Amino acid sequence: MTPDQIEAHFTRSDGSYLCARWGRPIVPVVFGVDDATLAVVKGAIEAVGQLAGREVAETDPELGANMMVFFFSDWQELLEVPDLGRMIPDLQPLVARLTAADANQYRIFRFDADGAIKAAFVFLRMDAHLDAVPAETLALSQAVQTILLWSDIAFQDCSPLAAVPGQEAVMLRPEIGLLIRAAYDPVLPNAARDVSHALRVAARIEARRI
Repeated sequence: MTPDQIEAHFTRSDGSYLCARWGRPIVPVVFGVDDATLAVVKGAIEAVGQLAGREVAETDPELGANMMVFFFSDWQELLEVPDLGRMIPDLQPLVARLTAADANQYRIFRFDADGAIKAAFVFLRMDAHLDAVPAETLALSQAVQTILLWSDIAFQDCSPLAAVPGQEAVMLRPEIGLLIRAAYDPVLPNAARDVSHALRVAARIEARRI
């Protein structure tokens, strides 16, 4: 990836640059699925966490769980989840907005004082489109999109996943895998708002190739 391509993945629709990564072990909890799908989702999160060098743990000492993934059929169901409104301010207007937009997914991040990702909430409304997506594909896609704070338009035109030739399975696009690994290089900060960060990420990618 060129620095310009990296910059595009973290430049938001308002023109600002922001890249943030997890600054603590990831502790996922999944709601609304059976045991088989639960294993698939947690397996995807563990695989992407391993790629980033970020531990997936059993508990967060401050939050208990810090990555909450919700599967449901109607946005209104979120208003019935105990204490969710306490964790997500203005939940009711958010639900109204997502319902009006007929959205089928939404992600919210919380951050530490240094800008590192502290928690993530992933909401998946299982409409006809998402129902048609294999669980493995959906789980891997969400794991990738929560391992970093990407631009809100980063994957608008191109998925982070690619089909495996000759198979029905999908895999993480190699260049996205390299980008994730480089963004988690210990020499880089947990959060960056200056576009020079993209140059530093590009340098880490090049260093790993040598």
